[in-house]
Amino acid sequence: MLKPYATTGIGSLPHTDPEEAVNIVLSSFDIPFWPQLPKLSFLEQMIPQYSEGLPLIRVDWQKNSIMSERGPTEELERFYESYNEKTRIAISEEYAQGLHAFLRLTKGRRFDYLKGHVTGPLTFTLGLNDATGKPVYYDEELREVYLMGLKAKARWQIDLLKSRAGQVIIFVDEPVASALGSMTYLTVSSGEALRLLTEMVSEIKAQGAIAGIHCCGRADWPLLMESGIEILNFDAYEFSDTLGIYPAEVKRFLEGGGTLAWGIIPTTEAITGETEESIYRLFMEKMDRLSQTVPETLLKERILLTPSCGTASRNKEEAIKIFQLLSRLKEALA
Repeated sequence: MLKPYATTGIGSLPHTDPEEAVNIVLSSFDIPFWPQLPKLSFLEQMIPQYSEGLPLIRVDWQKNSIMSERGPTEELERFYESYNEKTRIAISEEYAQGLHAFLRLTKGRRFDYLKGHVTGPLTFTLGLNDATGKPVYYDEELREVYLMGLKAKARWQIDLLKSRAGQVIIFVDEPVASALGSMTYLTVSSGEALRLLTEMVSEIKAQGAIAGIHCCGRADWPLLMESGIEILNFDAYEFSDTLGIYPAEVKRFLEGGGTLAWGIIPTTEAITGETEESIYRLFMEKMDRLSQTVPETLLKERILLTPSCGTASRNKEEAIKIFQLLSRLKEALA
């Protein structure tokens, strides 16, 4: 069982030295994770990082961009012929220097828990465009193909992390979930969104890992909890009150063994004005408010602490401050 108030992070860091990033993670968190380094390479951004080895992906090295482009059917046919429920698709060092540095620096070590991450099927297919500029989500076949590919990426990653940990946690990163229902995504049905998430989460759990979802905006929390996740990571700094709208669903999630991962340390410019004292006061206020509709004992038993999102948008000094404030808050609460 996860210890209450244990700390972990969301994937990205602002560093360009992979080993420096790994060492900071290892020294800062109770549950280490491998760092994504988008300032080092565009291949480490959310969608490119998980595109390697998937069919119909085209990389434009001059524009530092990728797209999906249909061509002769042979490429898709080869994918279908080679794919099964045991398929693993690797992420090379070119696409994940932080991951491979993490593996080198932790060789011979054993952790109780390690955390990995995979871009969610909604964010991947709504963020990856075809040659006409249209998200591949709206191509039913490609939506399914890339879901299959992301599952294979998760299997491969879980195998790797299991070699160093008693228990692996995988967060499905779904920032686009905060925009579902908006004018931009009115044609994305909640039923199809739930299916994609449920299939991804089920696969992670089938491989023996703990499945979580990270969304750093205001989302349809009941829909995310219904996907079968065991950890819901939300931006508690900005959006904790939105959970209070669904007290019955949150209570049921926690009573069923779920955990809320409170993203309580801001990763926006707001971090410049925060201190240990202000973060502690803010957390206590938000906990008190949510406990008016959800039993406080449940909230305190089923809790992790994280930054509100990845730290790649900050500079290195700000990222370290974020991690230090998280550690100080854990010390004050645990």
